Amino acid sequence: MKRFLKMDSSFRLCFAAIAFGFVFITNGKLSSGTTPREADPPQASYLAFSPEAAPPAMSDMDDEFVPYKPVPPFVPEFPVFIFYLGERKHDDPMLVTQSHLQILKSVLGSEEAAKKSMVYSYHHGFSGFAAKLKPAEAEKLKSHPEVIILLENRKLVMQTTRTWDYLGQFSTPTSSKGLLFETNMGNGAIIGVIDSGIWSESGAFDDDVYGPIPKRWKGKCVSADQFSPADCNRKLIGAKYYIDGLNADLKTSINSTTEYLSPRDRNGHGTQVSSTVAGSFVSNMTLPGLPSGSIMRGGAPKAHIAMYKACWDVEGGMCSVADVWKAFDEAIHDGVDVLSVSIGGSALKSLDVEIDIAIPALHAVNKGIPVVSPAGNGGSRFSSVVNVSPWILTVAATTLDRSFPTLITLENNKTFLGQSLYTGPEIGFTEVISTNDHSNLDQITKGKVVMHFSMGPVTPLTPDVVQKNGGIGLIDVRNPSDNRVECPVNFPCIYMDLEVGSELYFNIQTTSSLKIKISPHKTIIGESVATKVAKSSARGPSSFSPAILKPDIAAPGVTLLTPRIPTNEDTSEFVYSGTSMATPVIAGIVALLKISHPNWSPAAIKSALATTGFVYVSSKLFSH
Repeated sequence: MKRFLKMDSSFRLCFAAIAFGFVFITNGKLSSGTTPREADPPQASYLAFSPEAAPPAMSDMDDEFVPYKPVPPFVPEFPVFIFYLGERKHDDPMLVTQSHLQILKSVLGSEEAAKKSMVYSYHHGFSGFAAKLKPAEAEKLKSHPEVIILLENRKLVMQTTRTWDYLGQFSTPTSSKGLLFETNMGNGAIIGVIDSGIWSESGAFDDDVYGPIPKRWKGKCVSADQFSPADCNRKLIGAKYYIDGLNADLKTSINSTTEYLSPRDRNGHGTQVSSTVAGSFVSNMTLPGLPSGSIMRGGAPKAHIAMYKACWDVEGGMCSVADVWKAFDEAIHDGVDVLSVSIGGSALKSLDVEIDIAIPALHAVNKGIPVVSPAGNGGSRFSSVVNVSPWILTVAATTLDRSFPTLITLENNKTFLGQSLYTGPEIGFTEVISTNDHSNLDQITKGKVVMHFSMGPVTPLTPDVVQKNGGIGLIDVRNPSDNRVECPVNFPCIYMDLEVGSELYFNIQTTSSLKIKISPHKTIIGESVATKVAKSSARGPSSFSPAILKPDIAAPGVTLLTPRIPTNEDTSEFVYSGTSMATPVIAGIVALLKISHPNWSPAAIKSALATTGFVYVSSKLFSH
């Protein structure tokens, strides 16, 4: 049984809106003058991650739970602390910043020390500041009458072709009705994306069919490392970056040898999200396994994009709260209509609604800017949902009505189905071995198909390693998963759920010299494929109380086709999965709704999306 969103005739959509359960939101010495401050002894409690907060790899590919082994956290001499002061008391941003310096001066003793300490002044959308302080100094400032909340600079992590047809948003010439065409495909909307940057040269950000940039736009494109205002156009109308908060708390600062110190995307996540929310039409997709001539586009293909790079290619993708808050602050000022924020922390363990993005998101929503964020990739674990504040539109991920079954045939005519994107020639009956030992692969894999169980404490065996050691295919058996890992071109890597893989393994082990045959995959689309909540998508209820439903809605977030940044890979597009990918799907629809109903508040848009579902029951042939 599934619950799908169905809108009225003015915006006919079809989302998976699954009810997951209920969620509740809700001593150093002070220096004087310019004398250098002495650092307090390292405090292990600051910036230490709990097991649940350990950042996962941003690829969203492995959704099995691996116990986190804590390591002693690096503690900077002067950690970054964030002070929230509420609404601005001055219209002039400079006066707001000056008031922040005066607060810092009350503890540090001089304006020069205050300026040196300050990392950011939040003076557009709300009032607050981030500063490098000794813990004792931060505690003293906490009691200042203007300080409402003090929080540490936590680390956050970053959590298509068929998608829009699946949702009923057809873009063919014959589909002249519906929300997409009623809003001229989002023309005039400005979507802000807080993420890892953008690769502006991608065809997804061409501006051939765009009119002028809206006059109300106050943002800009900055000039920095391998990025200039010339890299922007009528599609990408804003690009900024924020790194000071993260660098201040890292043992080794990020530099231009490992990242672009600019809005340019090194990680790829931001480019994927931006293209999904508002990518232009791109034809002739090159990904093996998808129909030739496929067209890729975003949810609001004629909307403008503004990128606020606050996440960096560190440990798979990391963002600091201080940098994310600054991105929110400037996005509110610049005039975005919607914010797509595919990042999050850990599930709440106490009544800390102020952490992560909740406070700046509240100010954005109060100014009429909907904020769309992911439910997280905590999998089916109880109370793993993140971004649970009631004013945030929290998105879970579902599979599409698309499957890539790959047939494996044994010499005794038994058949087994896996999933892959393999389109090469049939692999004739070949010997298969099963191993989790990587030490002698070059001696045992040559000319064979390798069967590997990717569970428990074993090191995953990747397709490129098997191919490098002479193997001709990989059968990767894992806990049930909706995600796929990229394979080398024309190299078969088949993914099997544990139950099917175990049965295949049993047949191979109990039959002497049994060989297998691997056929190219088939692509099945439509009614014969079951859609469901992705196994990696986080579940409710909140770790607090079952008062408010979260996630609010679910959207396709598995095997979405997006562009990727230039690398040594063979194609310029690939499929990605996770609630990070589902978030821009909803954000694009939100942008269309804002154009169709300009007087609707963020709450009205959220209500329209989350409360207009219908019960849908189906028994499908294929369920990923």
